[in-house]
Amino acid sequence: MSLTENRPSSTAVTRPTGSRLRRPAGIVATLLVTLAVWAVGHLAGADYVITDPTGSARIDLVVTAGFTLVVALVGWVVLALLERLTRRGTAIWTVLAVVVLVASYVPVFLVEATTGTRIALVAVHTAVGLLVPAFRR
Repeated sequence: MSLTENRPSSTAVTRPTGSRLRRPAGIVATLLVTLAVWAVGHLAGADYVITDPTGSARIDLVVTAGFTLVVALVGWVVLALLERLTRRGTAIWTVLAVVVLVASYVPVFLVEATTGTRIALVAVHTAVGLLVPAFRR
């Protein structure tokens, strides 16, 4: 009988702190880039007013920030679920994220807006697309 206790070594893999912060940092960076792109569009003359059959709306900085955060957080939740439920979760999520990004351009061309606003909105949507590589490991 041994006086020292043999404990099994843990097989859990821990990620370094930098890896754990990658996705939250990606959200913050994407938010900052998105707001900067919105501001450049505004300075270039985009009025961010869109009109559809239900009326007109102005897409201001607060709306842009809110939607960016919602999309980022939903994307993160979907990715986390896919990573837990499938072996190819990241690949599936990447395809899904690119499809959603491309689909997000469609409404920009279905509403009434100035050309400058359309270009600025496409640029903002593209900036949100920066989440895709930020979320991949």
